[in-house]
Amino acid sequence: MYDFLMPSVNFMGAGSVKVVGERSKMLGGKKVLLVTDPGMVQCGILDIVKGYLEEAGLKTVLFDGVEPNPKDKNIAAGLKVYKEEKCDMIVTVGGGSAHDCGKGIGIMGSHPGNIYDYAGIETLTNDLPPVVCVNTTAGTASEVTRHCVVTNTDLNVKFVVVSSKNTPSLSINDPELMVKKPAGLTAATGMDALTHAVECYVSLGANPVTDACAIQSIKLISKYLRLAVANGENLEARENMAYASLLAGMAFNNGGLGYVHAMAHQLGGFYDMAHGVANAILLPHVERYNMISNLEKFANIAEFMGENIQGLSLRDASVKAIDAIAQLSQDVGIPSGLAQFKVNPDSFEKMAQYALKDGNAGSNPIKGTEKDIIKIFEAAM
Repeated sequence: MYDFLMPSVNFMGAGSVKVVGERSKMLGGKKVLLVTDPGMVQCGILDIVKGYLEEAGLKTVLFDGVEPNPKDKNIAAGLKVYKEEKCDMIVTVGGGSAHDCGKGIGIMGSHPGNIYDYAGIETLTNDLPPVVCVNTTAGTASEVTRHCVVTNTDLNVKFVVVSSKNTPSLSINDPELMVKKPAGLTAATGMDALTHAVECYVSLGANPVTDACAIQSIKLISKYLRLAVANGENLEARENMAYASLLAGMAFNNGGLGYVHAMAHQLGGFYDMAHGVANAILLPHVERYNMISNLEKFANIAEFMGENIQGLSLRDASVKAIDAIAQLSQDVGIPSGLAQFKVNPDSFEKMAQYALKDGNAGSNPIKGTEKDIIKIFEAAM
């Protein structure tokens, strides 16, 4: 038995942001907290969304205090505005940081205590206010998932609140909002999407429905990520990367992830590393470790990524998958190792301990030890 969960309404394609006002109004809200970061304000995307909301008769209040790897203090600051302004719904504009921060505000606007109390799976008891996610990056897929990832600034550790009540009411993926994103961000978020697809495809929680989503996502990313990085104005590449990211989100939202995310969360918490970059660096090393768990699926990944595996043994074909992942990462300009980010090996033991406790660790196809995780960190340096 398995379930399959995603938002009940999702809009895709060029120009789809135009529905944000009418669709938000249909959810019953009167006053919207717009949750975003300063970059979305400066580039004008926030004004586009705000215009459609106000055109539909909704009042708006801005909170633009979202930071990368959204933090507990960001949620507290946003919640203060939400309550003081008597808002009744949330519209997030941006990538995963904005969406996760908005979900966190929704959680704390409808639950007592502090957000740490709800770390874990299906811990939420109350419905959140309506959350609408206008997505501007092809990577995290937070706009369609039940996950809310937050950094505890006291411990410098990321934790996850996983609940069906976290699932946004509406997602919008308009590739026209993505064309101005810089190449580095496009690369990092694209590799994040690939990580979602690959990790879910080989996870213990994979099922035929998540496999279908993950397979198509891997194929699309392999074909279009280089093109999107090379020319951000390529709308075909942007649109297909948006589809790929959403499909990968549909997959891992239901089939789980693995050690790449469990370890990347520690790099985000300890070193504030960009999530997509941390994933991209770790992915080939973790999957080389995982490879023996399912040689057939890893051979399939090689084929999905365009590698010729005719005449190869399953093991040799599986190695081709690892090489293809590393090559794609290199082609789109991802740094080659953690050492470039001044990661200190002295932190490996503590990060390994936290990684094994991370909610994503349970669906990794191999059950590793603290020493195994440390060795993967060392290999990724």
